[in-house]
Amino acid sequence: MTKVLIAAALFTFHLSLITYIVMKILVLNCGSSSIKYALYDMADHSVITSGGIEKIGLPDSFINVKLNGEKHRIMRPIEEHTAGVQFIFEVLTQGEYAVLSDLNELGAVGHRMVHGGERLNKSVLLTPEVMEAFAACNDLAPLHNPANIKGVNAVKALLPNIPQVGVFDTAFHQTMPDYAFMYALPYELYKKYGVRRYGFHGTSHRYVSQRVCKFLGLQSAEGKKIITCHIGNGASIAAVKDGKCVDTSMGLTPLEGLMMGTRSGDIDAGAVTFLMDKLHLDTHGISNLLNKQSGLAGVSQLSSDFRDILAGIANGNDQARLAKEMYTYRIRKYIGQYAAAMGGVDIIVFTGGAGENQWEVREGATQGLEFMGVKMDETKNRSCRATEAILSADDSQVTVCCIATDEELMIALDTESLAC
Repeated sequence: MTKVLIAAALFTFHLSLITYIVMKILVLNCGSSSIKYALYDMADHSVITSGGIEKIGLPDSFINVKLNGEKHRIMRPIEEHTAGVQFIFEVLTQGEYAVLSDLNELGAVGHRMVHGGERLNKSVLLTPEVMEAFAACNDLAPLHNPANIKGVNAVKALLPNIPQVGVFDTAFHQTMPDYAFMYALPYELYKKYGVRRYGFHGTSHRYVSQRVCKFLGLQSAEGKKIITCHIGNGASIAAVKDGKCVDTSMGLTPLEGLMMGTRSGDIDAGAVTFLMDKLHLDTHGISNLLNKQSGLAGVSQLSSDFRDILAGIANGNDQARLAKEMYTYRIRKYIGQYAAAMGGVDIIVFTGGAGENQWEVREGATQGLEFMGVKMDETKNRSCRATEAILSADDSQVTVCCIATDEELMIALDTESLAC
């Protein structure tokens, strides 16, 4: 009997130890010259600390650390991603900003992965086979996927036995029907090169479409038609029916769709070839024009930041006025399209930097939609900033909400469910 009790006690201790270890999950978002991170306590889903390394490969690289509501900066040359991840591990376990006694407290690492193509249509453990499939998508995201791979490899080099999970920006949109994701191009281009709509910001769209249902006291998204508007420097909209994405505004790349901070969004392909001829641009040059010189910045010739656009309007800048009207018109048009695609809409969600913080964006994007049951409450909308709130009037047929996105938490939750 004593042996049984001892064995039970040891099992309980071992189980509690495992639980303790897996309660802390590190989320990494590796870019070409940056690594953002957040450490989660999964007992209450709180962020213990967060931060990021900027300017990897340059002599003035640094890490920003956010701890207990305060921000700190440490300067250090970081030559490449493995050194960057190692520096993050050092900050987490050593010195005045340490929050872990050692790295054994980490249960798993979750990665934001950009383009998973058609095969990687859900979050998965990062096995060699998965990494091979992910690398095969490098042509579709040449700036992002290789950087994501560097992050995974860096963790593997430093902590070879820790589980790693990939959460893909494109995954949520892989439930789109073929007639929504296909382009009207020769079919062999899809079969040979994978040219189709993939969509991005999927983790954000998935999070807010689920979160808004909880916020409104709904049991699930079943039977609901939701339009999620992720409006930031990069912006996209998704049509979510019964909890599944049926269409989204970004396409093969994040260039298609809405007008953005520096991206043109939708443009006639004929205009692209016309400009290439007139300006003597190669593919790199036209990509730079459409991705980095267009959008709010290009039209206003002022800024890619919506706050600066508003300031310009206040100062009588007519190009700023035009940029704002184009920006909100495009959002409004997509909302109408997706309501038509789903045969109606029950909930519209605004999220992302501008979607959460700029009432002017939400007001402009919903103006004139009364015909489809959208009635905004001006006071609620104008007083809402980066918080969860209902913005529509009490008698509105469509509920309009602001929901702060939390992609990192979504990654942490997926990582917990798969690795722990």
